[in-house]
Amino acid sequence: MSKRIAVLGAGPMGLAVAYQLAQDGHRPVLFEADDRVGGMTACFDFNGLMIERFYHFHCISDHAFLQMLDELGLQQKMRWVETKMGYWYEGQLQPWGNPVALLTFRGLSMIAKLRYALHAFLCTKRTDWQPLDRLEATAWIRRWVGDEAYEILWRKLFDYKFYDYAGNLSAAWIWSRVRRIGRSRYNLFREKLGYLEGGSTTLLDGMKQAIEKTGGEIRLSMPVKKVAIEQGKVSGIETAAGFEAFDTVISTVPLPFVERLMPDLPPALLEQFRSMRNIAVVCVIAKLRAPLTSNFWLNTNDPEMDIPGLVEYSNLRPLDQHVVYVPFYMPGEHPKFQDADQVFIEKVRRYLMKINPALTNDDFVNIRASRYRYAQPICEPGFLDRLPPAKLPIDGLWVADTSYYYPEDRGISESIGFGRAMAKDATA
Repeated sequence: MSKRIAVLGAGPMGLAVAYQLAQDGHRPVLFEADDRVGGMTACFDFNGLMIERFYHFHCISDHAFLQMLDELGLQQKMRWVETKMGYWYEGQLQPWGNPVALLTFRGLSMIAKLRYALHAFLCTKRTDWQPLDRLEATAWIRRWVGDEAYEILWRKLFDYKFYDYAGNLSAAWIWSRVRRIGRSRYNLFREKLGYLEGGSTTLLDGMKQAIEKTGGEIRLSMPVKKVAIEQGKVSGIETAAGFEAFDTVISTVPLPFVERLMPDLPPALLEQFRSMRNIAVVCVIAKLRAPLTSNFWLNTNDPEMDIPGLVEYSNLRPLDQHVVYVPFYMPGEHPKFQDADQVFIEKVRRYLMKINPALTNDDFVNIRASRYRYAQPICEPGFLDRLPPAKLPIDGLWVADTSYYYPEDRGISESIGFGRAMAKDATA
């Protein structure tokens, strides 16, 4: 039986929900506060270049994403590239990301290198992550790699992404990150990552067109004010245009918005959503006349840089000029998040010119910053038990965001896979 269903949020998960609903014969109406679809994958006009506000890449293990491309007839737009990693440490740019680079890394003892390699190898082979859910990540990593490798290779990632939360993260979440990158290799020495011709816009436009072609509707610049609940059942939603009745509501907006959108939920449930914490990001994107390095990903450990790494995106997706993303992650309540964009932009100029002294201010064609308050959930030990069920105890109401495919890190493929499964469950 066809249902009229409201979907909140047009990021990859919300688009996947609406796509699956429309494919199954329902009539989804997708509400998005932004003026475009995509959420964190949305693109913007960077002086003539349509590119993501926040960088994205694809791995050969991204099955849900690749299946979506096949269904949309976009598989011919996928390109796979052999990429390289580097490490900026003690004022030197070193190779990284394969056994030879690890063995020749200047700054680590041989014992530390061997322990690090063993841990990374076992992470790629591990499939049972539940025992890691309740373990604290930094202690788990130290136990495996030792203090030396932790201080040099791991500490900056934790300190300059999670700050005060660095000592209280789930080992399962960290394990999933190590495994995903490890499995992007087609042998021990070579890494292969992917991009779409035209960037994420190619996927987003394809999903949007498929939704509308099969009877769905997408309303941009239309934030939802409230989800109406009456006698334990969803009755509809309220927007600036007024009340609209729906049989089912599926929300994919960040969990911190749930309390405002659904104030009539039971108090205990509201408290669960209220307790969820998120990392924010200020992502600076720079367009350069000359390359920074030959690496796609560059880890950094430098006392003058408050970042754990940067991405030279044009070393994955060929572009007319060289594009570098420099993300500054931090808890949204951290005072640094209140700094002006120009503060972050000036830092990036200094950092890039330190890494490549041949760069000058004249090499910066353009540079700008984008912000996202709820970029990533903070997954504490026991995180799985703290998540409310996606199917809430309100008839017709489903809520999820990128937290719900924990321990996987946020990603386009994971959002698509989870969104499609949730759409099936919501209409079963």
